[in-house]
Amino acid sequence: MRPRVTEITLSAMHSLSREQIRQMDRRAIEEFGIPGIVLMENAGRQVSDVVLDVINDELHLIPHDASIAVLCGGGNNGGDGYVIARHLANQQVKTTALAVVDPKKLSGDAAVHHGITAKMDLVVPAWTDIDLAERNSTFLTKAHVIVDGLLGTGFEGQVRPHIAAAIEMANAARARGARIVAVDVPSRLDCESGDPAEVVISADLTVTFVAPKLGFGNLNAESCLGEVIVAGIGAPLSLVAAVLEGK
Repeated sequence: MRPRVTEITLSAMHSLSREQIRQMDRRAIEEFGIPGIVLMENAGRQVSDVVLDVINDELHLIPHDASIAVLCGGGNNGGDGYVIARHLANQQVKTTALAVVDPKKLSGDAAVHHGITAKMDLVVPAWTDIDLAERNSTFLTKAHVIVDGLLGTGFEGQVRPHIAAAIEMANAARARGARIVAVDVPSRLDCESGDPAEVVISADLTVTFVAPKLGFGNLNAESCLGEVIVAGIGAPLSLVAAVLEGK
């Protein structure tokens, strides 16, 4: 599969801290007037293109024969997941978005993208407890590719049992031959320290936005990250350089 590096060379050589990630998003919106929903759309489109590369170049399937499960959490990562599901479905890939956060609790850009995806009949009933996790596990067992849009770079701490179960089911599907593509960072890998939690996504590919994250240099992170692809989200190059240089 061909690498997809779409951000400036400087970003590929530097790493972003958790605070710099927040600055990047905030300044792109406030200083340059780029709506957050546009950044989310760009991020999701980049990941969907990488998933299509996996389908075509690695699995040697035509899109119509592939099955994709997208795990969608709350916040930006969940919103990215809904964008990914929409773009894959538009390429005639059999795609299911699995909501592990009650969509009624979503707000802002993530809620908008969930609404679009739901109207496309791509979202299964909210996966918000262990019983639903077990009921929905068939979507993971049948998937050729699982997209991890559960938890993003801002997440710290413990997770609810059904999210831990979703991570374990995804990893079990990978052990049976499915590929896992992580959105920005594998869920429950700390983007700052690079330390994985006891239950963490083990990705084949991580599509990270703008630049690698600080924790990616930790040797303990290697088994979770897989191949790392740096993808742009449309942030101006001058802003990317300024944040990376601490200006």
